[in-house]
Amino acid sequence: MIDLYYAPTPNGWKISIMLEELGLPYQVIPVNIRAGEQFNPEFLAISPNNRIPAIVDHDPADGGAPFSVFETGAILVYLAEKTGRLLPSDLRGRSTTIQWVMWQMAGLGPMLGQHGHFALYAAEKIPYAIERYRDEAARLYGVLDRQLAKTGAYVAGDYSIADIACFPWTMTHKAQGFTLDDYPNVKRWYAEVRARPQVQAGLAIGKFVKEPFDEESRKIMFGQRAKEVLGRK
Repeated sequence: MIDLYYAPTPNGWKISIMLEELGLPYQVIPVNIRAGEQFNPEFLAISPNNRIPAIVDHDPADGGAPFSVFETGAILVYLAEKTGRLLPSDLRGRSTTIQWVMWQMAGLGPMLGQHGHFALYAAEKIPYAIERYRDEAARLYGVLDRQLAKTGAYVAGDYSIADIACFPWTMTHKAQGFTLDDYPNVKRWYAEVRARPQVQAGLAIGKFVKEPFDEESRKIMFGQRAKEVLGRK
């Protein structure tokens, strides 16, 4: 059994989709990030960066004590290695897949996250910040489109953790004001991935509680309250 500490966000969806793809038994432990539960000591013990998702594997391959993993790229690689699936074993295929996972972790996710923050959530609309991150997000969509044109299929060739890493963030395209018509290869890939039953099952897990997204929730989610919640001066 794997414990999945989870909230329904692009990063959370990566791991719920991965677990559904692998068919591993897991239980969802919701983390209310609007209420600041990501700062609870119990959660920090397994995710020291106070970010969801995280997992605890109660049946690790070494037969030892339960093992916790945080950071989505690390979790995807861990689960792929545990099962021998969705990550090629040959040198070139493995490296290519991990390169694209790292590209998502370092580029696509953070830049779309920053654009979403400044364009959709920030109380003060700063034109320079919105334009800066929109331009970078558009550039990264272009990178992904060219890669998918090259492979003609999935991000790293065959369906893999690279697709699972990238797909949830592209689900934000409409809210962020992008159209996939500008990226025909991404549009084709997006439709194929979203149609997978395992992906649909992973996306269906959990919804944010219907509660006001008030100023306190905003401060907790976007870090302003981190020092206070963690008890730092």
